[in-house]
Amino acid sequence: MNLLLEGEESKRLIFRKVSKSDFNYWLPFHQEPLSSRYFAGQNSEPEVACRNWFTKVFTRYENNLGGLNALISKDSGQLIGMCGLLIQTVDEIQELEIGYSILPEYWKKGYATEAAKKCKAYALEHQLSESIISIIHIDNIGSQKVALNNGMHLDKTTTYKGIPVHIFRVFPMDS
Repeated sequence: MNLLLEGEESKRLIFRKVSKSDFNYWLPFHQEPLSSRYFAGQNSEPEVACRNWFTKVFTRYENNLGGLNALISKDSGQLIGMCGLLIQTVDEIQELEIGYSILPEYWKKGYATEAAKKCKAYALEHQLSESIISIIHIDNIGSQKVALNNGMHLDKTTTYKGIPVHIFRVFPMDS
């Protein structure tokens, strides 16, 4: 099953695979303390955290575990974030997650919601899962708003990779 949205588009965004050449453009995400404080293992130096991020992205690609897509602005051609469908294991259950992160300079402009909605529509159209989740740190109000805007509801609170998280969920029949 293809979980990558490579070649897909939304109103303002083009989805493509992340490439190694995106590293320096993505580094500001890890240099901004507010953007990376909600991720497990992100307390390292920005360059190390960014390298670890890219290793995870490419490992997912290689192992067919879904992955983040680079989000490219149709207007500027710039990388503005990453979003995609990821296979995750939460509380010993395999789930399909919509994950999203936006570079700080593009926050609060609706890009995360736009990209997340596109991922949800893609997953539903291709009948990829019985439900779709987003795993969100309990203090990350911005990402929680994106999940709500994406038609998700708070399903449960648990611990994921050692951090307290809310699991937001949507079922195809909810959409």
